[in-house]
Amino acid sequence: MTGYAMSAIPLTIGILGAGNIGRPLGRHWLAAGHRVTFGSRDPGRLASFVEPLGDRARAATYADAVEASDVVLLSVPHPALDGLLDRLEGRLAGKTVIDATSPIGVSENGLFVSLLGPDTTQGSWAAERLPDSSVARAFTHFPDELLWSRGTQQPHFWGMGIASDGQDARQVTEALVHDAGFVPVHLGGLAESAALDPGGALFGYVSTAAGLRAAAGL
Repeated sequence: MTGYAMSAIPLTIGILGAGNIGRPLGRHWLAAGHRVTFGSRDPGRLASFVEPLGDRARAATYADAVEASDVVLLSVPHPALDGLLDRLEGRLAGKTVIDATSPIGVSENGLFVSLLGPDTTQGSWAAERLPDSSVARAFTHFPDELLWSRGTQQPHFWGMGIASDGQDARQVTEALVHDAGFVPVHLGGLAESAALDPGGALFGYVSTAAGLRAAAGL
């Protein structure tokens, strides 16, 4: 047992970006009893994926996915994020937003680095862009190709680092991390979440909750 309960009430979740992060997490959350709307520029392209998932899953435009949801996962490619938020910032007001995007770059010597530079975390950037939303960071350091297998084959064994400034965002995010089959490890506020960004201490790191805490110096 992890000590974290599943969400007591089924949530309505909008996933913006039905790719290597959004699809496995959506499947986990549907299995946990939530309603999931997969947002896309072209919802029709998701029909073959969504139809077998049951009546609590549907595809919609990005805007419709946000409108239908209390919690929104940002999982589009990072270069598309700024333009997407320009269009949806007002619709995201009052909602919990979990940012799973990564501003990933590679340095001249072949190391992963954040395109935001060393002084700005992705979490702080997102919170500044969405001042009327409750922002959290999660699902950023874990290899996306393992999100489904590790969450189903070894549920609640692997740790998942998260960060947030507000208690409400933390509670929702911890519950959804649990519902995806992982153990949430809260690292602190968004300004303290560099470990989750490209080049950070946890980026690409897979371990137990205790292992994540040790690697992050907690």
